[in-house]
Amino acid sequence: MKIRKSEVLRYLGYKGQKLDERLVKLIEDCIKEIQKIANPHYIYQECRIDWRQKKGIVLGKDLVLSGEDIKHHLKGCDKCFVLAATLGPEVDRQIKNYQLVDMTRAVILDTCASEAIEGVCDDAQREIEKIMMQKGYNITSRFSPGYGDLPIHLQLKILSYINAPSKIGLTSTRDSLLIPRKSVTAFIGYSKKVLQKEEKSCNSCNAYEFCKFRKETIDCECIQGNRE
Repeated sequence: MKIRKSEVLRYLGYKGQKLDERLVKLIEDCIKEIQKIANPHYIYQECRIDWRQKKGIVLGKDLVLSGEDIKHHLKGCDKCFVLAATLGPEVDRQIKNYQLVDMTRAVILDTCASEAIEGVCDDAQREIEKIMMQKGYNITSRFSPGYGDLPIHLQLKILSYINAPSKIGLTSTRDSLLIPRKSVTAFIGYSKKVLQKEEKSCNSCNAYEFCKFRKETIDCECIQGNRE
């Protein structure tokens, strides 16, 4: 499982200043610790998209996705994949343990875990893309609940739809917080048509008002798009 130190530093607010050797060592140790304790899993399920419903697009029999942004994202697709990924519960437990005795390490470990789960999702997306390219299909990028106007409260329904609790131990609270916390759900459309992968923008992001990267004119992971 790849965790890029450059991304961890960026999340921590690094802007090219000289790094303390102890901090570098701590980051490297935290990266190794996440790689050791994480138990990454992902699942994805293919489903047909019904565009005829007024209440929103419907996946399968009854998974309704409301909002204009997801419609735009899946435009041109008749089917999509529902993806769920997690690092497992041990990562959450270790972060909480460090919060009691070493907050600096807890923050860095949390940051490494955030970078790690994105990497797991990238692996899943590459796997899907490889399979679909062999069949002559193109895929979209990932689109998750909470991005744009796609409601975050869909998490419980998404997890139930793909049976994530029993398959990979991924659940959600009533407030739509994923448990384990370092987890992601997303939608990836596919079509034999050439799909235009539009650049995500700050203006359509839910974090627009409080994003520290936007305020400092630094591209976040969503905007950068391409991973090393």
